[in-house]
Amino acid sequence: MVEIESDLGGHEQVIADYVGLWQGDFSKLDVLAESVDLYDPGVPGGELHGRDAFESFLRELCAGFPDFAVHVEDVLAGDEVVMWESTVTGTHEGEFYGIPPTDHEMAVSGMSKTLIADGRVQEDRIYYDSREMSEQLGHTEG
Repeated sequence: MVEIESDLGGHEQVIADYVGLWQGDFSKLDVLAESVDLYDPGVPGGELHGRDAFESFLRELCAGFPDFAVHVEDVLAGDEVVMWESTVTGTHEGEFYGIPPTDHEMAVSGMSKTLIADGRVQEDRIYYDSREMSEQLGHTEG
């Protein structure tokens, strides 16, 4: 169980479930709207649309990074928007979108702007330095 220790205007459970989903708890898929939109530099093409596409991406991510974790550091919430700062960590132990494992670890800080309506994540825009992540994982020369 992911615990969010901040007042998020009633969105605490949604964000806790969403973070849990990112960490491989697929029982939390219902936290996503059917038509969810994700904008993330780590997604092939930078974006994906729909719960099924999101689930497919997360399953690929969990296969490539079995210890993938999201560490929420700070949050700020409005009526339908939650901004949260986090650090993601993981070890590239499995193939990820055709990239063979490097066994390198990563720790990358970023921000998310998550839109919530009707108790579900409608959209998430994730911002982080994808080059920093690639360098940590040994995919580019640093």
